[in-house]
Amino acid sequence: MSAHANTLTPARPGSVLSPWTVRGALALDALVTGGNGLAYLAFSGPLGELLGAGRATLVDVGLLLLGYALAVGALAVRRRPPVAGVRAVIDVNLVWVVLSLVAMGLWLEPTTAGFVWIPAQAAVVALFAVLQFTALRREGRERGTP
Repeated sequence: MSAHANTLTPARPGSVLSPWTVRGALALDALVTGGNGLAYLAFSGPLGELLGAGRATLVDVGLLLLGYALAVGALAVRRRPPVAGVRAVIDVNLVWVVLSLVAMGLWLEPTTAGFVWIPAQAAVVALFAVLQFTALRREGRERGTP
């Protein structure tokens, strides 16, 4: 066995777990979304106070995010995620971005930290949508070709 056999190499644009591939972009989305959902559930009280979102709201959002992360992760583990599924993820991510910003202005009473966190997380979700869309195009699958 060579000395390099047990070392990890950085993800290249063509590697499966690279954010530049459809599967990699989906996996990154699932991991971050799932982690966020777990944090909202585990620390709903302190985070609710910090962000001005309320404990119950963060529990609900945490459960929603965990379910979504599982669905996105299920797509990410497929050898070739279906284009319709990836497009649905992109669409949901874009809706999340808009609803996050609307909720900040209409429904929530965010603290200063909330006014920073909500747009920041919306920007990350928007980045996921861009990565997923770009990966679909790069792989030549944006028109639904297998």
